[in-house]
Amino acid sequence: MSRIGKKPVAVPNGVTVKVDGGKVSVEGPKGKLERAVPQEVNVTIEGSEVAVARKRDDRVGRSMHGLTRALIQNMVTGVSDGYVRKLEIVGVGYLASISNNVLSLRVGYANEVKKEIPTGLSVTCPDQTHVVVQGCDKQLVGQFAAEVRAVRKPEPYKGKGVRYEGEHVKIKPGKSAKS
Repeated sequence: MSRIGKKPVAVPNGVTVKVDGGKVSVEGPKGKLERAVPQEVNVTIEGSEVAVARKRDDRVGRSMHGLTRALIQNMVTGVSDGYVRKLEIVGVGYLASISNNVLSLRVGYANEVKKEIPTGLSVTCPDQTHVVVQGCDKQLVGQFAAEVRAVRKPEPYKGKGVRYEGEHVKIKPGKSAKS
């Protein structure tokens, strides 16, 4: 039996969870999320908790059990607290700006790289070298932050590029270093 799947999801005050057919919808102060439930599991609401149980004990049923419970937990956390991903831009002349729902990055290429901000996300630039991505959907926040980072990953010789805040980049010695 899945350890994660057996554990019920606690629903905090101000958050409502509804199970309608094959969909789970979660609504809270930060927004509303909806997700289809795999047919291998049953989702039930018991008081202020959401329980996930599998229908069959085959390989697919076992794999969907813990996954569905974790996805519902992420939805509840997202609509109550939200998710934040912070990025920092390191490099001389490297900067970011936002205008008209488009994030513009100047990171060493001949032209600016423009990334359109998806609906449901709040992206801010507190200064020119930091980008903050916020939203209630964990997958959407992480995906957009990863796409921004992929524009110019941190390189290992000087450390220039876009990195997550607190990410450690191991700097290699150059070719002039003696061994």
